[in-house]
Amino acid sequence: MSNAAAAEPRINVPEWSVSELSAALKRTVEDEFGHVRVRGEISGYRGPHSSGHCYFALKDESARIDAVVWRAAFARMRFKPEEGMEVVATGRLTTYPGRSTYQIVIESLEPAGVGALMALLEQRKQKLAAEGLFDEARKQLLPYLPQVVGVVTSPTGAVIRDILHRLSDRFPRHVLVWPVRVQGDGAAEEVAAAIRGFNALPEQGALRRPDVLIVARGGGSIEDLWSFNEEIVVRAAAESHIPLISAVGHETDITLIDFAADRRAPTPTAAAEMAVPVRAELMDELANIARRAFACWQRGMEARRTELRAAARALPSADALLAQPRQRLDACADRLPRALRANAQIHRTELSRIAARLSPQILRTQIRMQDDRMQRCARGMAQGLRVLVERRRERFDATAQRLSTALRANARARREMIERQREQVTRLMERAERAIEAVLDRRAARLERASGLLTALSYHGVLARGFALVRDAAGKPLHGAAGIAPGLALDIEFADGRVAALATGTRAAAPPSPAPRLRRRRGSGGNEGQGSLF
Repeated sequence: MSNAAAAEPRINVPEWSVSELSAALKRTVEDEFGHVRVRGEISGYRGPHSSGHCYFALKDESARIDAVVWRAAFARMRFKPEEGMEVVATGRLTTYPGRSTYQIVIESLEPAGVGALMALLEQRKQKLAAEGLFDEARKQLLPYLPQVVGVVTSPTGAVIRDILHRLSDRFPRHVLVWPVRVQGDGAAEEVAAAIRGFNALPEQGALRRPDVLIVARGGGSIEDLWSFNEEIVVRAAAESHIPLISAVGHETDITLIDFAADRRAPTPTAAAEMAVPVRAELMDELANIARRAFACWQRGMEARRTELRAAARALPSADALLAQPRQRLDACADRLPRALRANAQIHRTELSRIAARLSPQILRTQIRMQDDRMQRCARGMAQGLRVLVERRRERFDATAQRLSTALRANARARREMIERQREQVTRLMERAERAIEAVLDRRAARLERASGLLTALSYHGVLARGFALVRDAAGKPLHGAAGIAPGLALDIEFADGRVAALATGTRAAAPPSPAPRLRRRRGSGGNEGQGSLF
């Protein structure tokens, strides 16, 4: 029997929970790989998550590893991750128990070589150009003589001294300097904030908005100038309402802000020369223009004086011009008294004619007629009001009667619907009772059949027919005499109880009884070799 087989010995291995095993793996990975530098291509980057964190993967030709950049580290990064960019990532290796994976938590990121920087620069340039940020149509003209010049640069470098010196030599102007960092972490954000800050100043006030901006920096490598290739700086320069001059690096250095600026200067000194003209040359030109303007004015005044003399000789004298108007005035003065007397007589006659029609008797008659008309209107209004009230009362009575009839009909319909629903519920209850009784009957029949089958298969039925079950002292059933040794303690189970016994010896085995002869069933068809037990 199967339960007689000896149990195999178990290996004594301690049990781990899933959390304990994950924590142990996490400690092992983090202790073995504290800080690592990994080179690979960014894959699956879709920008920062709503939480500010970034999730992507680093891959090469045969493997990939998940990567995560926390929000604080992403804000400090000089180079932001982009899809397909080959980078060198520095961080620490850890595991993520939620998915049973390992990942690298990146703390810093840099492109893999100068070639990658140039490829990234070209890709970004094409992207911004496609948005129209470099179009010539949107560039502004520089003012000829600005009142205030704004400078965005480092306050401690030689650039600001060169710009101030050149402005002082050419044309001294009021200069506003917005100090920023021109390289390193946060430099791009400071430059963009300075450009937007200058644009936010009021046009008039104690600190007025500059008329022209100069964004300047000295020369350096492509990594040193990379802050001026960031999108935030390029977009701020393109959105500036103040004309902007880009003076980043030397003449051979090209950055993306040069394309978005209104003018590009090869050096910061050249930017100062573009911003203001030469004061001495301007003063000479103004003096020359003033002399030419005075000479033109003198010639014009002489020509007008000559024309005035000629016109004065052609004009008639004042007595000749006023003789005819003076004569017309005298004639009108003679006719005015007669016209006034005739006009007064006409108005007096008209007044007398109208006064004859305004006697008191006529006024009393008109008042009486108006009084009678008003009384007739009052009686008609009272009659109309009574008729209107009667009609409204009839309408209200008819509406109330219809409403009462509708309420009774609605109540009768509701009662009939409730009665139908009650009958339907009663029918459903009867069907449910019959269904429950049928299910219980089927379950009881199944239980009876299972009980009969269990009784038929139990060894207690065999014991009831006169057989006995022999077990050893351990309770293990014995199947033959060969397994019983003299002196073995036995446990014999009959149908009505158990008896303890002790084996004294063995006897010769009885010959096996002949097998019963099977009779063939009549009419068994093709199965002639099949015996029958009945």
